[in-house]
Amino acid sequence: MGLALGYAYSAMPVVGRIKLSADGLMEPVTFSESGGVRYLHFGTDSIQGAMHIRDPDEIYLEYNQQMMAWLLFLETKPGMRIAQLGLGTGALTKFQHRYCPAVKTTVVEFNPAVIISARSMFFTPDDDRRLETLQADAKLFVKNKKYQDYFDAVQVDLYDAICDGPAASSLDFYKGCYDILRGPGVMTVNLFSRHKSFDLNLKNICEAFDNRVLLFPESHDCNVVAIAFKGPKLEAEWKDVSKRAKLILEKTGLPTNKWVSGISRENVRQENKLSI
Repeated sequence: MGLALGYAYSAMPVVGRIKLSADGLMEPVTFSESGGVRYLHFGTDSIQGAMHIRDPDEIYLEYNQQMMAWLLFLETKPGMRIAQLGLGTGALTKFQHRYCPAVKTTVVEFNPAVIISARSMFFTPDDDRRLETLQADAKLFVKNKKYQDYFDAVQVDLYDAICDGPAASSLDFYKGCYDILRGPGVMTVNLFSRHKSFDLNLKNICEAFDNRVLLFPESHDCNVVAIAFKGPKLEAEWKDVSKRAKLILEKTGLPTNKWVSGISRENVRQENKLSI
């Protein structure tokens, strides 16, 4: 295992509802469909995830696609472990299950209704030797000493019905994410770029990861994915990273062709060479 680059809303009609909480603390999980796309909601019009019905294993939303950016920096191999904090529609889970057969994914989702909906409405596979789903609080999960230095990559996409920024955003939480990563390891995080939560989350991620953080350009839906690194310093020519991106596109269909140019332009002192 190592860092490697190949060398190295508008309202829509609700079509379903799942609510399992007797105490009222969990958001209801609702669905809508439009133009061949099924959407996940937490009882509001805010979109929590989406799936193209004709291609359920495709990662439909751009920011979800960018959450797979760890593939640019880590070679998949037997024994690799990925932690996915927040299940949503299971887009990342399905993609990894299909295209990364050497990888074991551990999903952490607090709301049991989300787990049921991912399997029944968004065709996420049941648990097997390559997939483990835990109904648990991600903020407690990252503090579990059982998982220290355990995962090669961590994907963080934690939002609630209010959608006013990540549901877990403290420095303590991001330090926990750092702790459960092996070195070398990569974390990707979905952030809201045009919200007051953005600066706080970015500050805490940078502090937890010793300022070893890159950002994607803002996507059309105002999401920004941050990439954070643990382990030895990584240096590479962007042309070599581009070769890795092209290989990923050819093997998985992920639209990685714009990733390298976007990341190199968006981040200071990264224009000519990747150095993080």
